Amino acid sequence: MSLPDLESLRCFLAAAERGSFRAAARAVALSPAAFSDRMKRLEEDLGVLLFERTSRSIRLTAAGHRLLPQARKALSEALACRGAILGEDEDLPVVLTLGTRFELGLSWVLPALDALAETHPKWTVHLVFGDTPALLEALRHGEVDAVIGSMRLVESALATRPLHEEAYQFVAAPELLAERPLRGVADATRHTLVDIGPDLPLFRYWRDRAPPEEAWSFAGIRHLGTIGAIRDWVLRGRGIAVLPCYFVGPDLAAGRLVELVPEVRASSDWFRLFWRAGHPDEGVLSEIATCLRSRPLQ
Repeated sequence: MSLPDLESLRCFLAAAERGSFRAAARAVALSPAAFSDRMKRLEEDLGVLLFERTSRSIRLTAAGHRLLPQARKALSEALACRGAILGEDEDLPVVLTLGTRFELGLSWVLPALDALAETHPKWTVHLVFGDTPALLEALRHGEVDAVIGSMRLVESALATRPLHEEAYQFVAAPELLAERPLRGVADATRHTLVDIGPDLPLFRYWRDRAPPEEAWSFAGIRHLGTIGAIRDWVLRGRGIAVLPCYFVGPDLAAGRLVELVPEVRASSDWFRLFWRAGHPDEGVLSEIATCLRSRPLQ
């Protein structure tokens, strides 16, 4: 039995964390064929099978599970050796990929990455934009290292850090209200509600706080998929919507939008950073969370 080299152990961890040789190969910048060959040679060196392979996925064998904590420890010690040589204050190169929503990524995450680059110039953070279901699927398959979102997840396989509270307001264009006022539940039947999808995730933040005996019913409901599209639709007087305060704050201040039924305060949520538990760069991800938490939503 030969001793495994550190690069093979790094590849092994990438595969174990992602559950896919193809995703792991992308993470370590190898072709799928080269990655599979490296894993085969590692198994031959150790004299055991580390993965059970199917046509669509891989799964650790009992030997693979035994190797996992030792591989993490070996790589951690190797990084500590390098850090000792370079000095405690010397940054090590890190490459990570974060997933985020379109509007939030452009307005808040990108400026935060600029600030992060000033303090950690050797860190490279890529962004992937998408909707919540696609981003979570990418996270679970190891195609991104972490996801920023306001979803509520309880999964032992995921670690999380809170970033910012996300408050909401029920809004409309003043021109629309001049034509069709909305003073309460009886006026709702004259308006179109705009939301992300058929389960009305945005309106629920407001409806959960309205009096339970009030049955809100609208003339129509339109699904537009992103908060950017919803804001544009509402600004044009085509409907009413519940939207994040950080996103419509400037519109409210300028009078382009007004708040509806202000006596009812919508419930709030939290933006969080999610990543796979045991990620080898967990410390870096925690520091990224700290950086994001220090910057106001915009």
